Amino acid sequence: MIRYIIRRVLFLVPMLFLISMLAFALVRVAPGGPFDKNRRPASPEVEKRLLAKYHLDKPLWRQYLHYLGGILQGDFGPSLKQRHHSVNDIIAEALPVSLVLGGLSFSLAMGIGIPLGFYTAIGKGKLFDYTGTFISILFICVPGLVLGPLLVMIFAIQLRWFPVGMLGSAWHLVLPVLTLGIYFSGRIARLMREGMLNVLYSEFIMTARSKGLSETRLLWKHAFPLAIAPVLSYSGPLLADLLTGSFVVETIFQIPGLGIHLVNSSLSRDYPVIVGLVILYAFLLMLLNLLVDVIHAWIDPRVQLA
Repeated sequence: MIRYIIRRVLFLVPMLFLISMLAFALVRVAPGGPFDKNRRPASPEVEKRLLAKYHLDKPLWRQYLHYLGGILQGDFGPSLKQRHHSVNDIIAEALPVSLVLGGLSFSLAMGIGIPLGFYTAIGKGKLFDYTGTFISILFICVPGLVLGPLLVMIFAIQLRWFPVGMLGSAWHLVLPVLTLGIYFSGRIARLMREGMLNVLYSEFIMTARSKGLSETRLLWKHAFPLAIAPVLSYSGPLLADLLTGSFVVETIFQIPGLGIHLVNSSLSRDYPVIVGLVILYAFLLMLLNLLVDVIHAWIDPRVQLA
């Protein structure tokens, strides 16, 4: 296990290097630039000085080598559009917000989805199964783009229970967390139900039940650790997405997270911000996938890590 973890951690380095190189090249070959059209400076002389200041007048490979040197020193470079702000400053300000929002939304999604999927599976064909399945499908069919404004209209504008937007206290997080967590709880419930049904009808479960093993012990000690495997596999990419921000939810509730910065920098061609956030997302995704694989191997003895 230790050797496997070390190999996976060492594998992160060339993968991040490749991702940074591809992201750096793709954002620059895409049509448009930070100083094109309505983003153009006052005069050609000003534009020329700006290009020289940010090394955009040099060949692409020299730009990347300069950028790579900054990354190795922990510097993602300055923002081209937000004056007096570096990419490090933007990440330092927005990442904690996205971490709190994403972490709470992930906890809510797991807290609703896993029990809902578990109990609908063990009660297959009964009233709770039909009710729980309907609820989980309903959660999936109502995206945050619809659910967010609906929650604001009911609980913020009409009932005045929660603030409309921004991020001033813990109460400001309630509606955004519900908007994100409810949708993903439906997907987790479906995965948990399917995983539980597959395990319950497996041969070793039927053998254990025929030998008189108690139903509670059978479900929680033998079936549940195997049935949760699909949820674990899905949780890595899900948590990476939530921790790096949701543009829709952050826009609806005016939350200054990473999602807004990623979309706005893409529209304004703020190259350093785009590449820096892509690298951050890739790092979180690979790290969380590694964590999920380790947990999966720990709870499922059938998994062989070569």
